[in-house]
Amino acid sequence: MKKIICKNYDEMSKAAAKIVEAQVVLKPDCILGLATGSSPVGMYQELIKSGTDFSKVTTFNLDEYYPIAKDNDQSYDYFMRKNLFDHITVKEHNIPNGMAENPEEECARYDAAIEAAGGIDLQVLGIGVNGHIGFNEPAAELPANTNKVTLTESTIEANSRFFESKDQVPTAALTLGIGGIMKAKRIVVLVSGKNKAPIVRELFKGNVTTNIPVSLLQLHPDATIVMDEDAASML
Repeated sequence: MKKIICKNYDEMSKAAAKIVEAQVVLKPDCILGLATGSSPVGMYQELIKSGTDFSKVTTFNLDEYYPIAKDNDQSYDYFMRKNLFDHITVKEHNIPNGMAENPEEECARYDAAIEAAGGIDLQVLGIGVNGHIGFNEPAAELPANTNKVTLTESTIEANSRFFESKDQVPTAALTLGIGGIMKAKRIVVLVSGKNKAPIVRELFKGNVTTNIPVSLLQLHPDATIVMDEDAASML
């Protein structure tokens, strides 16, 4: 597992964007796995400014709240359009359907769509303060496939800053499973801020445990952690 330490969030965003740009130049019709949250926003801004041709690229997002409509301004579908897809042209973008009548069928469909596309060439991730990736929260066991999860109290609390009140935060989500993430040919993880320093320290201790889901990335053959100095401050 490689690490890149940058001076600040802006430099981290630029470094991560260059990795994505290089992937698209190397394989114009690549499959990108994308993430939401505050960590990748700067990277998306850099990609918009870069002038990179994304017209042959297909994207799959990590997750979506459940239940939530696409036109809800707190949905991840809305987030991706606002922060990226309204500004660049991609061949196709895919996000789990947060209003699917049968979430289990939607999860199976999503996995099949990724497989049919040829698998994810580069997966972008962030890390939660508790070490979650996607919405795969610390647990004794973690699902391999895309699945519906009940959000933990800490995740609901962390995400409540995006809503008018904590009560409005959805209590469940559809998320790519650990197996789906690990199938990506390459993984790049963005980490910023001193509040993430403790989990970064745990990540680089060398132990693997489902109680720190991000630690499983140590088993991946091509994972890169791009972080700012604050996030790396406990290394």
